[in-house]
Amino acid sequence: MGSRLSITVGTRGSRLALRQTELIVASLRAQDPDVQIEIKQIKTQGDRDQRASLTKIGGQGVFVKELEAAILAGDIDVAVHSLKDVPSEIAAGLTLAAFPERADPRDTLVSRDGKTLAELPAGARIGMGSRRRAVQLLALRDDIEPLDIRGNVDTRIRKVDEGEYAAAVLAQAGLERLGLAERASQVFDAGELLPAVGQGALVIEARAGDADVLALLESISHDATRLACEAERAFMARLGGSCQLPFGAYAEVEGGSLRIRGFVADDEGHRFLRGELRVPVNEAATAGRQLAERLLNEGAAEFMAAAEAS
Repeated sequence: MGSRLSITVGTRGSRLALRQTELIVASLRAQDPDVQIEIKQIKTQGDRDQRASLTKIGGQGVFVKELEAAILAGDIDVAVHSLKDVPSEIAAGLTLAAFPERADPRDTLVSRDGKTLAELPAGARIGMGSRRRAVQLLALRDDIEPLDIRGNVDTRIRKVDEGEYAAAVLAQAGLERLGLAERASQVFDAGELLPAVGQGALVIEARAGDADVLALLESISHDATRLACEAERAFMARLGGSCQLPFGAYAEVEGGSLRIRGFVADDEGHRFLRGELRVPVNEAATAGRQLAERLLNEGAAEFMAAAEAS
């Protein structure tokens, strides 16, 4: 592009977040070798409080809000997020400007001695960061003990190696980006553990009016990833951005069509509602809303009402 564009990129300070940011910066420099890029680390609420569960300290947006505030204040120009951390509604004046090509979206079991889920003993303590993972894992094996686990990827693996947990469930994309793919004892397909909305995808958030920055970011965006993630996020938005029930969605672009699968479970994981739609790719967001609407009508609305009343 031959520009002298200068961009400050904000990121969390974990090893994974920094690695993800480095990948984005390399892609931007490949598009525009003259661009000047500075990386600035910002500590978020989710980073500061590693003891309480994410639900208790504010839910999905706890890794995003401080970064958004820094963009709006002009301290940084863009922020690199794991898309699964981004709420369905973002701050006014900002936009999700680029969706680089998605990495492996699947969930992975990391155990101390390489055992698969089937090989773990009854009562095995398995660390996981979401109810989505817990209820789906219990549907596969109801004799394990799912437990909340906090910390970055390295910390979670260390807790397994030190015996605090028999295993932990992590995102395969994170392991691969950190060069730790060999730690995977088992990779679950989407029919076993349906991924979180946006899992495996990165997104770059920027000010909606920064035309030069947006043009550069657009050059590294991946159309199929954007369409799939828009469908998944529409599913999440229709359920309600603050939905605390276990749910997941995963969309794939296959030729000229888009396939989206989704599920919602009751709070205890005793009842599951699952669905799937296949639509033309230009109806991605519509498909996400339609699938969520179908599950709401089939009983998910009752699950939500019961959870709110308890």
